[in-house]
Amino acid sequence: MSRRQSLQALSAFLAGSPLINSQDVVRDHTRVPGLKELQNALEFEEVAFSKLARSVYNYRAYGEEGEFTLRRNRQAFDWVELIPRRINAGMVDTSIELLGTKMAFPILVSPTAAHGEMHPDGEKETHKGAAAAANTPMIVSNNSSFPFDKVAAAAESPTWVQLYPKQSLEANRQYLEGAQAAGAKAVVVTIDQQASVYERAQHDRNLVQGGGRGGPRAARAQAGNPYRVFDGRLWYEWKFFDQIRPIVKVPMLAKGVLTGADAKLCIEHGVDAIYVSNHGGRSMDYTPATLEVLPEIVDAVAGKVPVIFDSGIRRGSDILKALALGASAVCLGRAPLWGLGSFGSAGVQRVLEILQAELVEAMRETGRTNLASIDRKLVRINFP
Repeated sequence: MSRRQSLQALSAFLAGSPLINSQDVVRDHTRVPGLKELQNALEFEEVAFSKLARSVYNYRAYGEEGEFTLRRNRQAFDWVELIPRRINAGMVDTSIELLGTKMAFPILVSPTAAHGEMHPDGEKETHKGAAAAANTPMIVSNNSSFPFDKVAAAAESPTWVQLYPKQSLEANRQYLEGAQAAGAKAVVVTIDQQASVYERAQHDRNLVQGGGRGGPRAARAQAGNPYRVFDGRLWYEWKFFDQIRPIVKVPMLAKGVLTGADAKLCIEHGVDAIYVSNHGGRSMDYTPATLEVLPEIVDAVAGKVPVIFDSGIRRGSDILKALALGASAVCLGRAPLWGLGSFGSAGVQRVLEILQAELVEAMRETGRTNLASIDRKLVRINFP
């Protein structure tokens, strides 16, 4: 057999492999579609994949360790069925006021880091796209490529700010007071990102961000503790909320809650809303999908504070399922990023508008005309 024949046989074998069918996305590299051709949020990932440097795309696509939780976040939506009602009682109203922020839809942009790697104007461009999509609020990451005040000034839609706890109370004070002075409407304290190991990153020689065993963060951590864990993690306790509460003059949320017990503790320590998240499968592997634990947390909170939800949302029907299980609103992480990496602010706007329209359509199909009418009777749950 010649070398060419050998390669042809190998290609045929790979093309017929069942592993090909197991992938979420099959990418056609013959051409990159234009903005108006894209019909759902998933298609923006394909365009971003074709346009972004591989290390930039990969870092945002990674999950923790074996990526079980990353996959389960999406699978969980397949285990919740929507029950249609064919008689619609009227026009759909999706407006809500959440922690003092008026919103046309129960949708926010999640805090995600380093948008400047995906677009020269980074988070400022994301904010412009969010503002153009019915003034969608944006939560600006503590690891933003631009200072919070610059991002907030780039557009008119509301901005919240995210905080990674720092051991120095004064450092927290300076950051939080600066963000609030620049107009932050709420503070989101992330408590789940204790330590990350992106195993796929170890095979990417071009990766300059992120963490992993033996990576840049591990090298910096060795001087601070004997466990080679990044010093910004694995130290904070519940009393941290008590310490920063006098500094935070706006609503304060805890992001990364996955149990009813922790939700109750959050409320005891002055938190104004619970943010159910597993960091998009990037914090700790083999945790449950956020959709699986959402009902438990909603029941534990018992209406005392709002419950926010993220991880795995790609469709308007996903949003409706989360709302039906008790979420007051949802946050979108990767989906707006793929819009940013594809077409800048116009891509962010289009992704959000698609998901908004899909939510309205799903509410129509299930006979729900406003958010107050959405409840668990709308879904049939088949979690394993």
